[in-house]
Amino acid sequence: MPYFKSKTGHEELQLFYEDLGTGDTIVFVGGWPLTHQMWEYQLTPLRELGFRCIAYDRRGFGKSDQSLNHYDYDTLAEDLKNLLDTLDVNNITLVGFSMGGGEVVRYCTKYNAARVNRIILISSIVPYMLQTDDNPDGTPLEVFEEFDEKIRKDRPGFLAGFAKQFYGVGFLSHPVSAGILEWTNSLAFTASQKAMLSCAGSFSQTDFRSELPAINVPTLIIHGDADKTVPIKASGDMAAKLIKNSLYKVYPNAPHGLFFTHKNLLNKDIVSFIASGIIDINDILEEGYDILPGNEPLIIRDGEQE
Repeated sequence: MPYFKSKTGHEELQLFYEDLGTGDTIVFVGGWPLTHQMWEYQLTPLRELGFRCIAYDRRGFGKSDQSLNHYDYDTLAEDLKNLLDTLDVNNITLVGFSMGGGEVVRYCTKYNAARVNRIILISSIVPYMLQTDDNPDGTPLEVFEEFDEKIRKDRPGFLAGFAKQFYGVGFLSHPVSAGILEWTNSLAFTASQKAMLSCAGSFSQTDFRSELPAINVPTLIIHGDADKTVPIKASGDMAAKLIKNSLYKVYPNAPHGLFFTHKNLLNKDIVSFIASGIIDINDILEEGYDILPGNEPLIIRDGEQE
């Protein structure tokens, strides 16, 4: 099975990855508390369309080694750098979902977007999840403290409830099957408790607001306006304002886990953004080109569930 060595200032770990297909390269960074397998509904169709798709398990999750203490974003971004350096890939599209959006941003700002042509942020936690006086739309600290308490007390019970919110399951809403909920929980169960706790601290309390204006590659931001896990006002809306070189798509009625609930639309938008060959989005906007379906720069509101 394929592993790469990630040697950081703290330790050396073996991290698991998959490298599938040939062609233009897309590197996927997953969300908390899942593994690279969350991208199943992107990896297969995009590979069949002629893309090279790479995805890996974050340290402490899936088949990757655990770290005892180091799950901060600088270390996680260094893991990503070690993957890209090991595989020696260039001109990539770097895709980050939820917590993975933080790794994408920190990698780009810390390493000057080396090897990266463009990025895509999906349901991302950036720029800042925590509610503070200057971030009133963020999530209250008490919510994350409750996460911590429940993970320590009854992790399977916590995950069962979390998965329902993740996909927007309610009394009258059933956008995913019981099988998808079970599959999602089975991925999360592979994480160590320590990794889950430490990563929750990292994504909930790391402030990326000063980093987003430094992003210097074309960026596509996708977020659902029914996302209860990472509410859109403090995340997608703010990221679109802070990243100058960006296009922003809002999926109406989409929950956090839109990589599955809106997989067909998402895959089309990923392909469209890559195929557009964008170098400078400002030029595109000035010319009024139609880059994505239903494009109304800078904010695009389309994408009914398919």
